[in-house]
Amino acid sequence: THSYNRFHNEGMEEDNYGQQDGHYRENDDGASSDATEGHDDEDEIYEGEYQGVPAYSDGKPPDGHVALGQPVSDSLKNHKDLEKETQTDEEELAQQYELILQECGHGRFQWQLYFVLGLALMSDGVEVFVVGFVLPSAETDMCVPNSGAGWLGSIVYLGMMVGAFFWGGLSDRVGRKQILLISLSVNGFFAFLSSFVQGYNMFLFCRMVSGFGIGGAVPIVFSFFAEVLAREKRGEHLSWLCMFWMIGGIYASAMAWAIIPHYGWSFSMGSAYQFHSWRVFVVVCALPCVSAVVTLTFMPESPRFYLQIGKHDEAWMVLKHIHDTNMRARGEPERVFTVSTQNSGFLFKMKSDVSDPKMGLKTIFSSHFCQLSALFRYYGLSVWFPDVIKHLQADEYASRVKIHNNERIEDFTFNFTLENQIHRNGLFLNDRFIAMKFKAVTFKDSSFLNCYFEDVSSVGSFFRNCTFVDSFFYNTDIDDSKLINSRVINSSFHHNKTGCQVTFEDDYSAYWVYFVNFLGTLAVLPGNIVSALLMDKIGRLSMLGGSMVLSGISCFFLWFGTSESMMIFMLCLYNGLSISAWNSLDVVTTELYPTDRRGTGFGFCNAMCKLAAVLGNLIFGSLVGITKAIPILLASSVLVCGGLIGLRLPDTRANVLM
Repeated sequence: THSYNRFHNEGMEEDNYGQQDGHYRENDDGASSDATEGHDDEDEIYEGEYQGVPAYSDGKPPDGHVALGQPVSDSLKNHKDLEKETQTDEEELAQQYELILQECGHGRFQWQLYFVLGLALMSDGVEVFVVGFVLPSAETDMCVPNSGAGWLGSIVYLGMMVGAFFWGGLSDRVGRKQILLISLSVNGFFAFLSSFVQGYNMFLFCRMVSGFGIGGAVPIVFSFFAEVLAREKRGEHLSWLCMFWMIGGIYASAMAWAIIPHYGWSFSMGSAYQFHSWRVFVVVCALPCVSAVVTLTFMPESPRFYLQIGKHDEAWMVLKHIHDTNMRARGEPERVFTVSTQNSGFLFKMKSDVSDPKMGLKTIFSSHFCQLSALFRYYGLSVWFPDVIKHLQADEYASRVKIHNNERIEDFTFNFTLENQIHRNGLFLNDRFIAMKFKAVTFKDSSFLNCYFEDVSSVGSFFRNCTFVDSFFYNTDIDDSKLINSRVINSSFHHNKTGCQVTFEDDYSAYWVYFVNFLGTLAVLPGNIVSALLMDKIGRLSMLGGSMVLSGISCFFLWFGTSESMMIFMLCLYNGLSISAWNSLDVVTTELYPTDRRGTGFGFCNAMCKLAAVLGNLIFGSLVGITKAIPILLASSVLVCGGLIGLRLPDTRANVLM
């Protein structure tokens, strides 16, 4: 039977595992422990067995090393020797862990954890898209003034930014599974609550706390999954995991397309409580998070985290569970948990593959710059592009407007919809407007004499410089906001409609904008598959740099988009090319940090990226409808610069998880 090296430092107290001379060894009679043979998976509780480092063949230590069992006092060692010894122990643990993961294999356990963590990552993607989809509806439904518009998107990203750093740091101290469960529970609870609250301030608070909860998903999910993957599988399967973020975007887009425009999917309880279709959408978008919480409770903690905090028995039990789960799925339940002969001398040979700390620091800062560039570009364009589509649609809609000049209409009943019209210098005498709708209609310099308005709703319609004389209004939404510089003489308003009118069925672009987002997210699928298949073959940073440069070039060609269909095609191409950069950044960030700081480092990086998202929202959002040159040139140049930096960085695919 071949042995694993120790998981801990020398000098621990003697225990029941056969310790001798400060090292763990095999039983004297040569019999294998329950860890390797003769155990019953169903009835026997496994006890881990730690075994010693194999002795050198000549019985003498090599030059510069102290013989086993002959400890040297720390006072005889200088600071550099102590640092070197600590580094050697860390490298040894990392290499031993790689050997054990290779022995456990990649199988059913990893795929089970893949889908569970995928649901958590999907929840993060849904949260990002929910903000953009409910923003117009929520602000209209809750009568948000212009001064408060736009706060929803910024405050959710602020919550995600704080949550990423907070939960990521806690996961390094408390555990990946436990902190992920808490953070997802916070997200799910406040996401559900936000769909029922009526006040905008309370809604903002709930979405902020919901974002704070989901902020922990990305740093913990990637740290957790990477710690149960062998090195040769890590890049590919972390890239497959990234696909769930895209699935979250597709899910949110599809649900918004199917639910929000249906104004009939609503109910009210008097005039105080309204539950419109966008609130149904918010509830549906919380379901992936709830599913993630339920399924995660059945998964074990990360064994690498257990080793890091000194819980060796727990780590060994989880590793054995991984091994046995995979072996049973392969039809080899009798296979014992051990390493092979060819790996016995593999430990010290692989030390050169552990990343150099200076190289790691350089790569960390450079990869963070690339990630900030990608996030600034992505969230900026994610706000800018849908509004560009809306402006193109609005321009096309306005080009079909019907203009009526100097008309005179007397004693006529309007009981149908007037849409996309402009009436100038009109005169309306003794006319009746009953059970009808004004949709994108503007009256300019017109007069209404002895007219009757009943059950009238107006969407995007205004009366500019008009005069109303002896007119009567009953159950209409025509108020001061619709009467711009107009005079009302001897006229009365009765039972006016109060509150904000949610009119999804009147939004000619709602269906199309949601569908465009759906197509743009779906276009990521081919790029995601390609990046997963090539991540371990061509290297993380080569893929990162190449993807960012190519997506920057494709972004530049958005400048030449003159039609809606061409802009949509360029968006899909751009999304498909840029996803490889996202996947590479997630893999690189996971591999750069040591286990005791992986959650904290990833969380800090993700928090800074959310800050870039806020900046992208503010900068690109302020340019919507003004110019498309600045957003396109800014996003394209940032991507190309980040990509060129990425191409000059060293690769991390040979790194073990320290």
